[in-house]
Amino acid sequence: MPACDTFRVYDYCVIGGGIVGVATAYRLLEERPGASVLLVDKAAALAAHQTGHNSGVIHSGIYYAPGSLKARMCRRGAQWTKEFAAAQGIPYRVCGKLLVATDSVEHARMLDLYERSVANDVEVELIDAAELVRREPRVRGMGALFVPSTGIVDYVRITAALAEQVRARGAQIVLGAEITAIDENSDAVTISGPAGSWRARRLVVCGGLQSDRLARLAGLPVALRIVPFRGEYYQLPSTRADLVSTLIYPIPDPDLPFLGVHLSPTIDGELTVGPNAVLGLSREGYRKGSVDLRDAREILGYRGFHRVAAANVRTGLREMRDSVFKRGYLAQCRRYCPDLTLADLRPRECGIRAQAVLRDGTLVHDFLIERTQRSVHVLNAPSPAATSAYPIAEHIVGQLLD
Repeated sequence: MPACDTFRVYDYCVIGGGIVGVATAYRLLEERPGASVLLVDKAAALAAHQTGHNSGVIHSGIYYAPGSLKARMCRRGAQWTKEFAAAQGIPYRVCGKLLVATDSVEHARMLDLYERSVANDVEVELIDAAELVRREPRVRGMGALFVPSTGIVDYVRITAALAEQVRARGAQIVLGAEITAIDENSDAVTISGPAGSWRARRLVVCGGLQSDRLARLAGLPVALRIVPFRGEYYQLPSTRADLVSTLIYPIPDPDLPFLGVHLSPTIDGELTVGPNAVLGLSREGYRKGSVDLRDAREILGYRGFHRVAAANVRTGLREMRDSVFKRGYLAQCRRYCPDLTLADLRPRECGIRAQAVLRDGTLVHDFLIERTQRSVHVLNAPSPAATSAYPIAEHIVGQLLD
């Protein structure tokens, strides 16, 4: 298609080529067969950022506050993901997950998490230390929760299959097109950038790491900023890939938005360890030490970040230490898997989490979606957004067509 068509007005435009954006285009065409749909992304390929840099876990919904969007959407999304993968011939495996308590504090949290899982109607089994060792001989703990419905998949392949369906239904996908201006009036929304400009009657923005900037381009009075956190992973040697048969997670600290360093079998037969959570100074810089001056200036000058940092000094320093010194990272893993050694931890490309932070330092935990007369903006879609992509898309399209 031409980079710029000043005469055509699309029915719908989606900015964002991650799994949520592509699922939204897919859902629009389910609801409005034959509608003209355009999807635009600045990257050269779909699923280039958060979708393509995660553990590949099909989450169960055990962690999330009962009644939250995350809790409601995760269970439905997990089932949809498995069904879509099966229909498209995409490999997935339901291997289950063990959340391991290694001390008395974590054991108490584990019991609280068990109660939350009951409130969220998630199937879970409470097991003791002996049963834990019977199921996973190399794992140690005071007890664990076993979540049988958790699985693994390749979300890049899921996104590619969705995109193929979208194209087959007549949508157009334009890559390598950064959007630098959004102008909404009573008739349409115009988006433009160096690659061209396009007009649509309705707009959806699934901007991920750039969601706050895109919202400001559209004139939304956004009271948050995206703060990137690098999630650094290691990969075990192929000879150690059978170390565990299920996903092994620590019991999460309820005061932190991250789930902790976990052992994750992948659908292609690897075994990864991670991620940690280190402040990133580049929203899209995956190399260690990456700095983008604009990103760094916005983060370090943001009052909300100062308050987050002040409230989490010890945690932040520990994460930074473990990022620099592999022994600290290893120590976290050895709490529940003492067989691991330094030689087992081989570098793997990191991920970057787009964490929305309010001006008062509050971390936004739930999905956050706002709208104008002609557009819907996804401002915060952290994990389990990949698992929940289709229900999120349903929610977005419901708002857009309301």
